[in-house]
Amino acid sequence: MQHSRTAALEVAERLAEGSQYIAGSLRPGSSGRRHSVVDPATGEAVHPYDLASADDVDAAVAAAREALPGWAGATPGERSDALHRFAAALGEAADDLALAESLQCGKPLKLSTGFDVPGTVDNTAFFAGAARHLQGQAAGEYSGDHTSYVRREPVGVVGSIAPWNYPLQMAAWKVLPAIAAGNTIVLKPAELTPLTSLMFARAATAAGIPDGVVNVVTGTGREAGEHLVAHPGVAMTSFTGSTAVGKRVAEVATATVKRLHLELGGKAPFVVFDDADLEAAAHGAVAGALINTGQDCTAATRAYVQRPLYDAFVAAVAELFGTVVVGDPFDPATDIGPLISHTQRDRVAGFVERARSYATVVTGGHAPGGDLAKGAYYRPTLITGAAQDSEVVQGEIFGPVLVVLPFDSDDEGLALANDTPYGLAASAWTRDVFRAGRATREIAAGCVWVNDHIPIISEMPHGGYKASGYGKDMSAYSFEEYTQVKHVMYDNTAVARKDWHRTIFGSQVTP
Repeated sequence: MQHSRTAALEVAERLAEGSQYIAGSLRPGSSGRRHSVVDPATGEAVHPYDLASADDVDAAVAAAREALPGWAGATPGERSDALHRFAAALGEAADDLALAESLQCGKPLKLSTGFDVPGTVDNTAFFAGAARHLQGQAAGEYSGDHTSYVRREPVGVVGSIAPWNYPLQMAAWKVLPAIAAGNTIVLKPAELTPLTSLMFARAATAAGIPDGVVNVVTGTGREAGEHLVAHPGVAMTSFTGSTAVGKRVAEVATATVKRLHLELGGKAPFVVFDDADLEAAAHGAVAGALINTGQDCTAATRAYVQRPLYDAFVAAVAELFGTVVVGDPFDPATDIGPLISHTQRDRVAGFVERARSYATVVTGGHAPGGDLAKGAYYRPTLITGAAQDSEVVQGEIFGPVLVVLPFDSDDEGLALANDTPYGLAASAWTRDVFRAGRATREIAAGCVWVNDHIPIISEMPHGGYKASGYGKDMSAYSFEEYTQVKHVMYDNTAVARKDWHRTIFGSQVTP
């Protein structure tokens, strides 16, 4: 355990040159303000660095603009080859990436090694192949006198802002479709968690991706983030984070009429019908609610259980919650680690404490003491008896908290599932194919799982409905965000005096 943390600190030390990655090299930020990555398991600063200023953002955008013509002009095969090398470089760095991710986020090492890192390598390999399949509609004579076809072209320089809950995966989701389509990018990771984003960018350079194609600036949202979104040299903004901040990003981006991709908050329903496999649903709820200590926009947060199974479901989940090991991220026995910070831990605790006045905390609902007291830990928490319009049901808690509510008819269950502003993900649990089909049609969410909750794959899109934003990450559908569609039309007649010209000028009577 201590050996793993020591190894993680050594990985972080390799980034001591600075936490800005511009034109292929590390450099310190120029804001004059220091910040530290804090290990949330111990509360100790583990990586002090200089924050980015607006000048650093300008330098990164300039590097991306300089690299754009060459990278956009590369053939799909050339970009594909570079991305294949990139995937191999990430695979070689897998152990270091997992250590750094667990150090800065507090997520268990078994999650970093089993989910975050292999998912990122796979996503890179996927886009290496997808880069060869950027194509438009086949040519055709749709007017009769012309041949039309569609080109897909890069948008330009992309300015992306990624969150702290999955720093490595979110860096990949932002960078990979953008550069596979021929764009260049400036990524701003959360200032809490820059380590693996910087390692990701260095791996891109090591793989032979040209300097300036992938740049990273690490600064605050108010300074570096807003300057990046407002920058006139940036053609597109992609943002993942809370709905409240997403609204601000949209406001800033509007001033320069940027293309905008937003992946925002979620409050995923977990709908259990009365014919569901109870054991499977209970295990799925625990895994779906507690992944990444609940700091996941798609986490199962609202379980709606049809009344015949309600009591048994609550009892089963409460029993399983009691078996979950909360502990040091580097201990192989740990199931969930700390929240990202003491501030976030206190925010989660606030939701639970306020809920005690109108609901029942069945299990959990407190921070552990003893050896874990210094970290930002919080026990898995199960709540019942809350009203549908209560804060704990409607608000995005972003912690290890599951609220369970009963329903009677299928109509009621699906209506409750849709009764929040969000629509990122959901799941339905049933043995009935018709019930499953209805749920997948009627639940307004970008992803609906049936008899599972959380799995994602590179080949399928991720993105939301309603206040959860718009646009897609992953899959070939993400190219819709990162390419411009151009219609090209050729005249096939070689006729100088066309009939349609006469609708504009001259006589329609042939002389």
